[in-house]
Amino acid sequence: MSLTIGVDVGGTKVAAGVVDEQGRILEKLRRPTPSTNPEETAEVISEVVQLLKKKHDKVGAVGLGAAGFVDESRSTVLFAPNLAWRDEPIKEKVERRVGLPVVVENDANTAAWAEAKFGAGRGDSHLVIITLGTGIGGGIIIDGKLYRGRYGIGAEFGHMRVVPDGRRCGCGNRGCWEQYASGNALAHEARDLARVEPHRAKRLLELAGGTFEAITGLVVTEAAREGDPAALECFQSVAEWTGQGMADLTATLDPGAFIIGGGLSAAGDLLLEPIKKTFSAQVTGHGYRTLADVRIAELGPDAGLVGAADLARD
Repeated sequence: MSLTIGVDVGGTKVAAGVVDEQGRILEKLRRPTPSTNPEETAEVISEVVQLLKKKHDKVGAVGLGAAGFVDESRSTVLFAPNLAWRDEPIKEKVERRVGLPVVVENDANTAAWAEAKFGAGRGDSHLVIITLGTGIGGGIIIDGKLYRGRYGIGAEFGHMRVVPDGRRCGCGNRGCWEQYASGNALAHEARDLARVEPHRAKRLLELAGGTFEAITGLVVTEAAREGDPAALECFQSVAEWTGQGMADLTATLDPGAFIIGGGLSAAGDLLLEPIKKTFSAQVTGHGYRTLADVRIAELGPDAGLVGAADLARD
């Protein structure tokens, strides 16, 4: 089939696009996600697919990327933290409405597949993709194939517990990696600094309108680009936690490359260089092994959509 439709479903938006075999998006639509109502969410997904299908008659399948746990049959969302999906048979609901075969996949997996095939991971057969956003998403490519785990919910390494009895996580546990290495973690670090040492966080507070509650990851990034020492310290903390986690993953997976995506990756070298430094220092057997390359993802926010479409084709 020459064309497929990819749909990226998040807690706030549904993005859909027609994608060709080279990973190019021919047309894209976006709608708000009615996240508290599963039936309305299925309707919105089906609506954008139908609109695109009418304009592109060679569409053969639909790939649906969902922010949650997807079962091994790639048909049911078992749990989605930001959507009212619990054992949701979304494949069946959308197929019935649009008349096309549907494949459901975790959104981090779809982004990982897109980067592996069309983005920063092209040419590498062993990859780990880490998306640093609100939390941490992940994807694993082994021998050129997407690794999903026995029950379809592998690569959730954002919920590896790195600090016993640490910060509370949305998953219900404490001390998960994403509580220390993510966009939320960056903002958390900066707010803590502003509370305890407001004189050092002067620029952060200025950009946030004078209140530490308004300090976001974007605020910290802007201040860091200006060379603000407090913001750079916050980036250093998040980068060190990220690099340490990557070193731990290397002990198990031994990838050829790590691809860093998600909103936080837009910080570029502010994040990448300290990550590389920590990773190379902390990896098991450093100095006696070939280190995985560490790169910034290339496809940005379209990666999930492109990957979902391509997985539906395959």
